[in-house]
Amino acid sequence: MFSGLAVLLVVVLGLVAFVACSGGDDQDSQGTPPVSGNQSNPAATPTTAPITLTYGTAREFSSYNNNTSEQANPANAVVLNQVLRGFWYFGPDGERVPDEEFGTFEEQSSNPLTVKYTFADGAVWSDGEPIDCDDAVLAWAANVGRWPTGKRDQYTGAKLTAFSSFTPAAWSGVSMPQCADGDKSFTVTFDRLFADWSMLFGPGTILPAHIVEKRSGVPDLIAAVKAGKSATMQKIGRFYNTGWVFRPGKYDTAIAPSAGPYQVASWKPGDRITLEPNPKWWGAPPAARSIVVQMIPEDEQAKALVSGKVQVIDPTPTAAMLKILAAAPDAAKVSSHDSFVWEHLDLNYDGPFASREVREAFAKCVPRQQIVDDLIKPVDPQAQVLQSRFRLPFQDGYEQTSATGGQQYATADVAGARKILKSAKKLGTRIDLAYLIPDLRREAEVKLIQKSCDKAGFKVINKGSYTFFSSELKRGDFDAALYAWTSSALLTQTYSIYVSKGSQNYNNFHDKNVDLLLKRLYSELDPDRQKALLTQLDTALWNDVATLPLFVFPALLATGPKIQGVQYNPSWSGATWNAQAWTAPS
Repeated sequence: MFSGLAVLLVVVLGLVAFVACSGGDDQDSQGTPPVSGNQSNPAATPTTAPITLTYGTAREFSSYNNNTSEQANPANAVVLNQVLRGFWYFGPDGERVPDEEFGTFEEQSSNPLTVKYTFADGAVWSDGEPIDCDDAVLAWAANVGRWPTGKRDQYTGAKLTAFSSFTPAAWSGVSMPQCADGDKSFTVTFDRLFADWSMLFGPGTILPAHIVEKRSGVPDLIAAVKAGKSATMQKIGRFYNTGWVFRPGKYDTAIAPSAGPYQVASWKPGDRITLEPNPKWWGAPPAARSIVVQMIPEDEQAKALVSGKVQVIDPTPTAAMLKILAAAPDAAKVSSHDSFVWEHLDLNYDGPFASREVREAFAKCVPRQQIVDDLIKPVDPQAQVLQSRFRLPFQDGYEQTSATGGQQYATADVAGARKILKSAKKLGTRIDLAYLIPDLRREAEVKLIQKSCDKAGFKVINKGSYTFFSSELKRGDFDAALYAWTSSALLTQTYSIYVSKGSQNYNNFHDKNVDLLLKRLYSELDPDRQKALLTQLDTALWNDVATLPLFVFPALLATGPKIQGVQYNPSWSGATWNAQAWTAPS
């Protein structure tokens, strides 16, 4: 999941997409500066239509490397989905799908768990360098979480390592890839069973090792990783962490080559990024000559689609947006969906919520059903109160995980909450409720919580902040935190959120039984036992009233009437997960 990291990630967040066909070519040529580097933009292949499709997004791209905790962001993913492919991708239901154009992988042994990966024969970077062993070794080294620097995170106190990895826990028990320089195949061995073993080496994790060697001054990356000298690895890590973070408009193809069907052709900051076919791509050619990622505020995207300025949007829907689209049925094809993004309240165990009685009273007074009825149902009539932290309503297993104790807190019980506070002599307890501003919907959520919980005997203080993710959340400077996580099909992504002292455990929750259940889930391969463990975890968290899930973010996909091949995707990949297949009559 994503938090302020990601996206944590959540901050994880909402995800994006776009297109432009008639008139797009003229628009694309109006003064957009070329990217740095010497690669020329290729002509369309015989099977690539001479059309431009435009996708509207509200967020600006920032980094070619979307694997660091500082840069992991859906805004980067929507640009990079077809620039940096991997051994799998998130499919239309958010599931992992093997990407056989990029390569193949297979389990060779279960004891110990051993997996063999093979890059496609023709796999090369767009600068002509083969994709092979050293690229796999770099991906492993960057994500394994080794080589401490001796420094600590200024907010969490966590020990820092040479590489600012987004998901070190997933790679920590994996051996260095076994291969030699130039090999197209490599194997990795796990020191224990890992439920999500097939998640490694996915989209965007494989970056050009030959660029790292040149820019870091370490000429043989494989030898350096084998030697494991801290000073050398920190030297490599410095470039890996920061060398691909580009100033707006300064994408440099000389150090950021493509490993997918598209490459970045131009970037006009605050306006657009244009993708054009990668001439070195070894798989099926993309359907459209150009994909434009157009910067447009979410509240303007519906009008932009109806006018033809963009052809694909997937913003968080609002009543105003739906009204605009409904008024132009001939200009837009619209579908509603559930996203992987879900709202919740974290209750900080360092403060008034150290008391379970206070946590229970707060859970009783938070008007979860009213929040859904007043704020979410106007744009999604089927919306419901979310009752699980590990499965969403559209996922297999939700029926079991949702029946674990949350129902008793679905509707506000102000009298019950006040009775608990009075008995505990806690009437008047102040609760600092923090969240990111500006955000009109969250401001409305806070007002509903204040109105209900103040009647119960709390004094809820609105602590909305522009620095919520970078400061208050990381420092634990809150009593209750209102934000969203981005879920996925991965079982183990919640490990760092709920395990004691986990890197994303921002509310300082700790429970030995939950730690044990998470460790068992981490190594469980049987689907039925996985569901049972998820149910036990949700039950334990409800018993302790650790967090309050609220609702799943409603999602929307809208395209121009003639656009084909666009499919909604609930993961943070967003609509551009299959942009290479988008097309329209030329």
